[in-house]
Amino acid sequence: MRFLLKVTIPVESGNAAARAGKLGATIESILSDLKPEATYFTDNNGQRSGLIFLDIQEPAEIPAIAEPWFLAFNASVEFHPVMVPEDLAKAGAAIEGAVKKYA
Repeated sequence: MRFLLKVTIPVESGNAAARAGKLGATIESILSDLKPEATYFTDNNGQRSGLIFLDIQEPAEIPAIAEPWFLAFNASVEFHPVMVPEDLAKAGAAIEGAVKKYA
């Protein structure tokens, strides 16, 4: 199943990693292991953030995905299931059923 992994790195730990020359290399190493479908970087409430799209087959994979961010940056992580347009199209019948039952 496709997920959006939102990673937020606290300013202090991000700055410490940047000063040590390890910020970029550590992020690259983690992403190399994750092999995401797509990755974008932005800010979130004034903190460094990454929006990472990846396929997760089983919930047991979540700790292996989250722990590197926790350990390297004291980051917060959020997992959100997401759909591409084809997935949404497959959900059409369920949406129609909900409309008939609840609208």
